[in-house]
Amino acid sequence: MIHPIPPGTRDVLPEEMRELRRLQRDLLDAFEGRGYGEVSTPAIEYDEVLARGDGRTASSAYRFFDERGDLLALRSDMTVPIARLAASRLAGAGTPLRLCYMASAYRAVRPQRGQMREFIQAGVELIGEPAPRGTAEVVEVLEAALDAAGLDRAVIGLGDADLYRQLLTEFGVEGEARESIIGRLATHDLVGLEAELSAVAGISDEQCATCVALSQLRGGSEVLAEARGLGGAAVERATARLQETYEELERRGVAGRVQIDLGLLRSRLLQRRHPRDLRPGARPCPGRWWPLRRVAEALRRRPPGGRLRPLPGAGPRRPDGGVATGK
Repeated sequence: MIHPIPPGTRDVLPEEMRELRRLQRDLLDAFEGRGYGEVSTPAIEYDEVLARGDGRTASSAYRFFDERGDLLALRSDMTVPIARLAASRLAGAGTPLRLCYMASAYRAVRPQRGQMREFIQAGVELIGEPAPRGTAEVVEVLEAALDAAGLDRAVIGLGDADLYRQLLTEFGVEGEARESIIGRLATHDLVGLEAELSAVAGISDEQCATCVALSQLRGGSEVLAEARGLGGAAVERATARLQETYEELERRGVAGRVQIDLGLLRSRLLQRRHPRDLRPGARPCPGRWWPLRRVAEALRRRPPGGRLRPLPGAGPRRPDGGVATGK
């Protein structure tokens, strides 16, 4: 009799386990070698804490009641637990805080999507180091992690998470309409994006064209000048932030693998060449980009590489940044 396991889970056999452990050691060595201390948090958190920290990831969590009737949840991402840890146990610690982790996470999955219910997540969080230095440091650590995983041809996409929210506010688009447009941008649905923009009262054809054109700009620092040519205060602020970060990356000698991509939102901050391009001796396929979903076929990229959302009552907001991968 064959006893099945739930969809989205897997057994790991000895040969794979040895490779996975090697990869985990290499990643932790890369993190710790750059001053990041490993921490561990409970797999179970109060559901209220996860929901207050990030309602998007909390919605995919497995929930259950404990013996006292408290609603608990299995963590579906490590970002909020790290924010809770920083706001409580490390509240009085000096900054910047450099933390790293390697832990299992759990999430509900949608049928036929090939998603994992249980996966290993590895990452870093840098708290208290303002941009552009903080952002550049996280990118530098990410590059070291990619090298440790054998992905020395991976390309790191650099975008600005605030660009489109500020741009749409500048256009007078708020509320559900803005969130719907952001959703189209996140999925790169240009047809749907134009339809959504055209349906908003007061949006001109020029403003619609600006939003669509910005989402397709990617390349080296030269794209920032092209973006500025489209005009607008929001674009000017975003390109100035990106320019500062890119110059800091150049100063650190790690800009060579970074591509500025103004179409990137929080849900897709890393990219790599198509898998065919990763084979030894393979010729690149120009223009083909996939989200970085696996690290050496053992780790899965989580959306996140971004900023910690402050928990209510956690004290003053501190600059932060982070990146993570997961199985």
